[in-house]
Amino acid sequence: MAPPRPPDPAAALLQEAVALHRAGELAAAAARYRRLLAREPRHADALNLLGLVFRQQGDLPQALRLIRRAVAVAPDAPVFLAALGGTLAEAGQLPEAVRTLRAALARRPEDAMSLRNLGQALCALGQPGAALAPLRQAVALAPFAAEAWLALAHAAREAERLDEAAAAAGRALEQPGLAAELAAQARFLLAALGQGPAPERAPAAYVRELFDQYAPRFEQELAGRLGYRTPGLLAELLRQHGVPAEGRLAVLDLGCGTGLSGRALRPFAGRLEGLDLSPRMLAEARRVGCYDALHEADLLDFLPRHPEAWDLLAAADVLNYLGDLAPALGGMAAALRPGGLAAFSVERGVADGYALGPGLRFRHDPALLRSLAARQGFHLVAEAEVVLRREHDAPVPGQLMLLRKDRATGA
Repeated sequence: MAPPRPPDPAAALLQEAVALHRAGELAAAAARYRRLLAREPRHADALNLLGLVFRQQGDLPQALRLIRRAVAVAPDAPVFLAALGGTLAEAGQLPEAVRTLRAALARRPEDAMSLRNLGQALCALGQPGAALAPLRQAVALAPFAAEAWLALAHAAREAERLDEAAAAAGRALEQPGLAAELAAQARFLLAALGQGPAPERAPAAYVRELFDQYAPRFEQELAGRLGYRTPGLLAELLRQHGVPAEGRLAVLDLGCGTGLSGRALRPFAGRLEGLDLSPRMLAEARRVGCYDALHEADLLDFLPRHPEAWDLLAAADVLNYLGDLAPALGGMAAALRPGGLAAFSVERGVADGYALGPGLRFRHDPALLRSLAARQGFHLVAEAEVVLRREHDAPVPGQLMLLRKDRATGA
């Protein structure tokens, strides 16, 4: 009888690391993966899984470096190709992500996650029609995955297949044990399609996820493909109405994103702070380096906690994600010093209120905004009708507003 084999230390270490990884103990799992790689530098599973730890922690460059090494060790392994494709998509490297995910699916065609990632990457590339086939396959293979149904709903909406979009969002809502955040997103999408009441705002989790995914390609998409101009237009409105670009004001950039608006506002600011829901947007803004401080928070929560802290609040294409603007204007009034200014944009297109448009953003009636602003102690300094950007090759009509907080009432 052959003697029993001694235990394989590498296998035992990998098993321990995977258990910690599944339990969400990322730092401890990473330490075990590193120990294993110190013993076996070309251990493909450890390279891939350590890369996925970094992806979960938001360090996409390090994640890509490690997962590429795993692919180099085993170039035909679909699991490593799938991980690389998904990480490339998250990093905004979309053409390479599509090629890599297709290579993974050529080897493992019934991988529902890779099909979903491929569909979402194609949609992000502006090819929603091409995204439909892999997303339909994804929901057929994983019919209880609400995330896949929502991905299909978004692609179908962008491809102007509105009945399919509504049906897919409805299927997402039918899934047992559906997370509250996903349910809110499905209802929001249905409301935009005219199949339910519009909420007072876009779900915060949806906005955070949207801009987290958008962060790596945000400036290229907006300034290039969409012709986005709002930060510059707001800065010009300030100059036209006597706001000196002398670097003296305390300025808060609401929904600062990657820093596009911060660069336009910097000449006015002695101190410039940024606020955003999306941690990945804030990471990009931090790299830009034009802000003195950055805050991750919801503006409706943040502003009332900072009374009379700023001379100027700016919001470029931020209030489009809020329907009822009374709380936002009230928060701005609270956070501004007497005589302070609020400069912002909204999308136009409705009368007597606000409406949720098919682009999943709210449109507002400027007349109602004037009335709401007056009730919060603002008076109108200036307004202008502008084109904010292009969408589906059509101009998006917008309104710029510049308000001053009443000095006398301190409202």
